[in-house]
Amino acid sequence: MPIITDTQTLADFCRRVRTSSYVTVDTEFMRESTFWPHLCVVQVAGENEAEVIDALAEGIDLAPLYELMADTSVLKVFHAARQDLEIFYNAMETLPAPLFDTQVAAMVCGFGDSAGYETLVRQLAGKAVDKSSRFTDWSHRPLSEKQVVYALGDVTHLRPVYEKLAAMLAKNGRTAWLDEEMAILTEPRTYSQPSEDAWRRIKGKPTNRRALAVLMKIAAWRDREAKRRDIPRSRVLRDEALIEIAHHAPQNIDDLARVRGMGRRMAEGQSGAELLAAVAEGIAIPDHDLPVIERTESLPRGLGPITDLLKVLLKMKSEEHQVATKLLASVDDVERIAAYGEDAGVAALQGWRRKVYGEDALALRSGKVAVVASKGALELVEIED
Repeated sequence: MPIITDTQTLADFCRRVRTSSYVTVDTEFMRESTFWPHLCVVQVAGENEAEVIDALAEGIDLAPLYELMADTSVLKVFHAARQDLEIFYNAMETLPAPLFDTQVAAMVCGFGDSAGYETLVRQLAGKAVDKSSRFTDWSHRPLSEKQVVYALGDVTHLRPVYEKLAAMLAKNGRTAWLDEEMAILTEPRTYSQPSEDAWRRIKGKPTNRRALAVLMKIAAWRDREAKRRDIPRSRVLRDEALIEIAHHAPQNIDDLARVRGMGRRMAEGQSGAELLAAVAEGIAIPDHDLPVIERTESLPRGLGPITDLLKVLLKMKSEEHQVATKLLASVDDVERIAAYGEDAGVAALQGWRRKVYGEDALALRSGKVAVVASKGALELVEIED
């Protein structure tokens, strides 16, 4: 089965599909042993044709593909787009636009909290997805016919899924809802990875401000090193070792070598010298510039019954409006509404969510409405003063 392996064929294909109102897109990549995702295959389908692009083909230049992704006259349709978008962002230094994510659209249209691709294809396209090549090695060449068929299916089945979801959104007037949800996916900061923020990903961070300052410096060093060597962060140094270094702040090779996971060889090498320099930077930060410890907010006691009642309302509204519960309000949203009402400052009290759930949640909390059982179902009724 033919695949695109040269720049001219790719350019010709991209020129043809630019006449489509939309293209469906998917990628296959490898990341198990690298920091950056390594793009292996790109699948693209216009309204009338589909191709598999070998991103690893010798001499191929993917510039025509990136130009297509940047063409704002053509809608790009993905399913669960975040990892695909990260790849394009790293390659293009911008995001494909405009975008439509069928997983997000499915949540808006009531297909559950995390609508899987196979489920949507089965329900909306009436097809079964072959899963046998899902975990194949996409970096191995030549690609097998089975791999190519699998890859093509990911974008050809996506056509009817997109078309039916788009029609549903237009019919129920929820296109604006989807636009709100796509805002995070289309924000470049979602995909930028500044090394200075790497400490935020680490669990079990110190509660001592000085130790946290050291952790911030050494986590940034590890992140830069992982990017430079293109290996996972844990292959440079595990989180547990970073936390131990942050707590003990070793200032010489002997102390550093005692850290579990370091070893004397690493401590005596270039990495050890750079780590000790990072530790010294953390120690040198003046007291008044030390990071503030982010404390987990303790909600008032005794909110359990109110929270449970608001969760019942959330389920009611989710079913009534056929929208995923998780999309409508998070557990934290519900708990904060129970605690603080209008001052909760949560997404469930903003935009379309407020109209669907937030206003009734506030009314229920303040005793203006009640949940009652009627004829085997639950409903809201106003409470007379």
